[in-house]
Amino acid sequence: MTELDRLQEQMEAAASALDFEEARRLRDRISLLRGGAEADDAAAADTAGLVRQQPGAMGLGSSQQRMTPPAGWTPPRKPNPMTRGRSRKR
Repeated sequence: MTELDRLQEQMEAAASALDFEEARRLRDRISLLRGGAEADDAAAADTAGLVRQQPGAMGLGSSQQRMTPPAGWTPPRKPNPMTRGRSRKR
């Protein structure tokens, strides 16, 4: 039995016993192990502050929730539809 299988069984047992905090901690350890972390590092990692990204918040692969313009940026002026793109020739 591999480490992942053992942790998966412990997570399912904790969820069945309604110990969701322990199941969450085990789920996060499994995610770290699947991501390539060593078993000792995954066991020692503090995953309490990790938050899952909300789907579609900013785009694929981005954890930034909304666009923030750079410091000092001002939006460009809106064009005047009555004068732009019209030639004076008739």
